[in-house]
Amino acid sequence: MSHAAKQNIRNLSKNQIAEYLEGIGEKKFRLQQIWEWLWQKHAFDFQSMSNLSKTLRAQLEDSFSFPSLKINTTQYSEDRTIKVGFKTFDGHLVEGVLIPSDERITACVSSQIGCSLNCKFCATGYMERKRNLNFDEIYDEVVLLNQLSFKHREKKLTNIVFMGMGEPLLNYRSVMGAIERITAADGLAMSPRRITVSTAGVAKMIKQLGDDQVRFKLALSLHAANDKKRDQIMPINETNDLKSLIEALNYFYQKTENEITLEYILFDKLNDSFEDAAELIKIYRQIPADLVNIIEYNPIDFAKFKKPTEEKTAAFMEYLEKNRVNARLRRSRGKDIDAACGQLANK
Repeated sequence: MSHAAKQNIRNLSKNQIAEYLEGIGEKKFRLQQIWEWLWQKHAFDFQSMSNLSKTLRAQLEDSFSFPSLKINTTQYSEDRTIKVGFKTFDGHLVEGVLIPSDERITACVSSQIGCSLNCKFCATGYMERKRNLNFDEIYDEVVLLNQLSFKHREKKLTNIVFMGMGEPLLNYRSVMGAIERITAADGLAMSPRRITVSTAGVAKMIKQLGDDQVRFKLALSLHAANDKKRDQIMPINETNDLKSLIEALNYFYQKTENEITLEYILFDKLNDSFEDAAELIKIYRQIPADLVNIIEYNPIDFAKFKKPTEEKTAAFMEYLEKNRVNARLRRSRGKDIDAACGQLANK
């Protein structure tokens, strides 16, 4: 059977694998062994499943495919951030980042190979979207970054953010499937409260998250607090304007009561005035946001944006705090290896 014709074993449910094993006359306890290798012991091929007989391993290999991510490149930043280039079974590259700090170790994972949203300040936005990542490939990103965390920090991941390449809500089924396995007791058993999905703003799918009663946190990449400016830098705003996003975020919160964060990159002379801050406060007051993350802009080759001076950034922050906005300045990590926010581009 050709590789293309074989079914990916990780697309099968436990019941489907049980039926297969029964069909080839295997004992029932093999099901649990195989399931553990797939989701808890993190085998990346059938031959690694060392407590299965050679015959069974050969049968599995003959019957199913087992596509998995491999680490292709690893780069280390002076600030201890690690950027990983993963290679997919069909030869594409996608990036993930491991961000350690004193209190937490965060994995920043991708959901698509490239992106279709064309945000003007983001390196990934200048790439073509090759395809969506499958749910098991997203799971592999987390597993491999967790292994790196153990290797370099002797600690497991504390947090996962879907803030890498791609728009998670345009790969909804795979992202939800990956999070199910990441949080499952027979998967990585991670609390959904430690997972944040970041969106550029797909109103319809934000509402879908509410209907699905997800338990993870949501972040909106806002970056401009009026439609005219947001249209300029984020073309998605033309079909998902601020009014529709405010409505969707309120709907999401009403259904889930999950934390919502607003992400706001400061650009010099574009969105860093007191007038911009006042517009941001107005939006903040219309939604149940816990936090506004003010983010340093990280320069990319394709765009002419600059970050404001330290003085201007401090004044912007002070204005927000004076108006009782829970705001935090997020300093960039991994800039020297193009691993910071908006810099992932498979260089």
